[in-house]
Amino acid sequence: MADKSNQLDIDSIITDVLNTIEREREREIVSRRFGLYDRKETLEQIGELLGITRERVRQLEKAILTRLRVQAEQGQLPHMVEVQQLLLDQVTSLGNVARISDLSQKVLNASTRTDQSKVSFLATLCPELAMVDENDFFYLSVGVRKIHDEKKIKDLVGKIIEAVKKIGKPTTIEEIAETAGQKDAAHTRALASTSKSLATLNDRWGLVKWPMVNPKNIRDKIYVILYENGKHMHFNEISEAIKDSDFKRKDVTTQAIHNELIKDKRFVLIGRGIYALKEWGYDKGTVADVITEVLQKSGKPMKRDDIVKEVLKSRYVKETTILLNLQGKPQFKRVAKATYTLAEA
Repeated sequence: MADKSNQLDIDSIITDVLNTIEREREREIVSRRFGLYDRKETLEQIGELLGITRERVRQLEKAILTRLRVQAEQGQLPHMVEVQQLLLDQVTSLGNVARISDLSQKVLNASTRTDQSKVSFLATLCPELAMVDENDFFYLSVGVRKIHDEKKIKDLVGKIIEAVKKIGKPTTIEEIAETAGQKDAAHTRALASTSKSLATLNDRWGLVKWPMVNPKNIRDKIYVILYENGKHMHFNEISEAIKDSDFKRKDVTTQAIHNELIKDKRFVLIGRGIYALKEWGYDKGTVADVITEVLQKSGKPMKRDDIVKEVLKSRYVKETTILLNLQGKPQFKRVAKATYTLAEA
């Protein structure tokens, strides 16, 4: 939760700043471009509303913001000395660079689209802050200018992405920072958070396309839960774990989870309703199939207790279930006391 001492009376501040713009048309352009009171509007939309060309809107927006920045730098814009110091302190505390959504939450204790637009507008006017515009690769972000401008932020993020690719699997931000040649892991984390190419889950970072850090469907979420747990789980336990997780969408039914466990080849049923990951060395098949595989690998008759021990390595079942299969299935033959082999075909 944000500290109330860090919060801004942002509506009053923005009103006072806008009131320094003499022409109503110019105030309208800034308000609509940033979405200060409603959704953000395009150059074309504003141009149609005001009866001017798209290019003219762009020129006016650039001129207005340049003028406001100069006024802010000269201390002539109301509240901006205090606003800049507060935003600078908060961005610094977040790692010297931050997504506007995180900064908004920090200074307003709220992060709606309009809240973010207001914080973005004020940050844009601060000479000591550098903005990173949103595009296909970056979230709308802001950094401490004396440490890095927009280009340097993007270059550093590029090195982080290359480091993640080099590591080749989800890992800690500390390992990524070391691989990228960056000394401050907190700064690396902050930089990584601005990138749409990266994602994080349970303190591990990776490429956004990797299911382990950005699971998009039920199957991927099941995989992450089992992997994180490190051992087999009942499908009811998996369902509860998903509901308690940090996943973005957790409204899935237990039946849907069970269906995916059955269909996906990454998961193996090893007991009554109990599943494990195939990559842990489990293979699909019944208890009888596992007994058959154990005897085949042995190549000779085995003691009953040794068979049970081997089967329990890959199946979470009662010993009696294994014994019933040994004694009741035609593919197994007792050749001595408590000793079994495969029956001849």
